[in-house]
Amino acid sequence: MRKKLKLELLKRGGFTLLELLIVMIIIGLLAALIGPKMIGRVGESRQTVAKQQIEGFSSAMEMYKLDTTKYPTQEQGLEALVAEPQGIANWKGPYLKKKFIPKDPWGNNYVYTYPGEHGDYDIVSYGADGNSGGDGEAKDVASWE
Repeated sequence: MRKKLKLELLKRGGFTLLELLIVMIIIGLLAALIGPKMIGRVGESRQTVAKQQIEGFSSAMEMYKLDTTKYPTQEQGLEALVAEPQGIANWKGPYLKKKFIPKDPWGNNYVYTYPGEHGDYDIVSYGADGNSGGDGEAKDVASWE
């Protein structure tokens, strides 16, 4: 029985050109329907990652303030969360797991402002275009939102 099945499979020899074309058409249709929806999700996921990173910075800022009684100055910037600034007493960092300040999901630096216009401090990613304002993937992601 087993030998007979192997012989039948060997006789078949493979797929016909028509079968391959049908499979290619089905894959093409699926890609055309699903592809654009998935591409839109990439921008949304980058926005989500930026929000999460900013929330992580905000948590680290609160720990920094608990230890030093103040937020980092504009000049010290976010680097104060990973490297001890000069003249700061009671710094017990680093306050982030990684020993460096990550770039935003588009490869740009986060912008830290102290004192902030919307709170004690502001942390902003300017999105895909790297400029203030914008829509969609270029929309700013900020600590006050």
